[in-house]
Amino acid sequence: MTDAREDAIDRADNDAHGQVINAVPLLEPSEGIPPVVADAETLADIVARFANGHGPVAIDAERASGYRYGQRAYLVQLRREGAGSTLIDPVGCPDLSELGAVLADTEWVLHAANQDLPCLAELGMRPTRLFDTELAGRLAGFPRVGLGPMVENVLGLSLEKGHSAVDWSTRPLPEPWLRYAALDVEVLVELRDALEQELTEQGKLEWAQQEFAAIVAAPPPPPRVDPWRRTSGVHKVRRRRQLAAVREMWQVRDRIARERDVSPGRVLSDAAIVAAALAMPSSIAGLQAVSGFGPRVHRRALEQWIAAIEAAREVPEAQLPPTTAAHEGPPPPRAWADKDPLAAARLSAARAAVTSLAEKLHLPQENLVTPELVRRLAWAPPTRVTAESVADALTALGARTWQVELVSPVIAKAFVTAKVIPGVNPNGLGANGSTSGSANRAANGSATGSAVGFARE
Repeated sequence: MTDAREDAIDRADNDAHGQVINAVPLLEPSEGIPPVVADAETLADIVARFANGHGPVAIDAERASGYRYGQRAYLVQLRREGAGSTLIDPVGCPDLSELGAVLADTEWVLHAANQDLPCLAELGMRPTRLFDTELAGRLAGFPRVGLGPMVENVLGLSLEKGHSAVDWSTRPLPEPWLRYAALDVEVLVELRDALEQELTEQGKLEWAQQEFAAIVAAPPPPPRVDPWRRTSGVHKVRRRRQLAAVREMWQVRDRIARERDVSPGRVLSDAAIVAAALAMPSSIAGLQAVSGFGPRVHRRALEQWIAAIEAAREVPEAQLPPTTAAHEGPPPPRAWADKDPLAAARLSAARAAVTSLAEKLHLPQENLVTPELVRRLAWAPPTRVTAESVADALTALGARTWQVELVSPVIAKAFVTAKVIPGVNPNGLGANGSTSGSANRAANGSATGSAVGFARE
């Protein structure tokens, strides 16, 4: 264990026990709060300034999640040696492609890059190289990988934490928010350098570089199929006609939210949609009796929602949504013991093997190999299971080279040794559905049976 990681674990342990952590507060940006850039002329000056800078560029973006429709950026922060820091208002400067162009060959440093890259791409900014400090922290085995804890544990500095969930579409932005935003990139490159050294000492830098390259090369995710099925609580709705009501109300809500540019939850809550779908009221009075549609809801809005429910009633039987979403890949693991007991045994054994290896390597199981890849491989393994055939299968499924090299041997061994024991559910459930630790241990040949990271699938 390296000193930096050991110190971080000690800090996390002390923090959990209420002991004071001696971090130096980072109160002000080193050059003060930069003015917000909101016009083309000033932006051109910023582009020239950053083009003349040197070294990696720290980048962050603030969104208005929970307030506005979509995930667009409402503030972009950058810092680079020789250029200083800048805050850009994407409302006034919606096209940052020129800035992206001058930084095309520069390494971007972001924290949790996948959160910010989509909204930066909307502005015309796309990296060719990056360093993700959150992912680096995971690979290095740090116990807490939020930006605040990482800066505190690695650099001994504390960042203000009070404005992460505010409405960044507010104009003008208050000075304390701007200070917070500028400080988010103030020491990001310094954190990157420290983590690169940590990964090098642990022999994991090549792993991280492969992960960063995969993020850069990843295509945009395809549009979600049936996004209405992500309505919180929709699992309570079992009848197809009621599911049609969820769909109709979700679509009406989404249209209204888009037109008003507000978060859909501020138009109507998921809980109200589910409650109305379960009740299927046939009148406005009946709808008003449903939780979420009380006297404060305007009559015109009530008319929209009841019309959506009526539209669901009129959907032909053949066009009603199925009770379960279309699904690619293997069935849910809970059904494996009945459908294919040997596949269930393979999955249980592989989970335990991957968990054990991840613990030895001091990194989260999901970063060593994603649970989805393990499931797909356990359900449909190679005809002849060897380390080489498993490696080929993982590569075809998109695993990185470092992951393939590490997990292929242990997964192959787990598959080969997995056995179905009569009367024992390999997923750890006895015949009556109760948890059976001994059953799990017997199925995977391990004394621990602790596939903790995969248990939350």
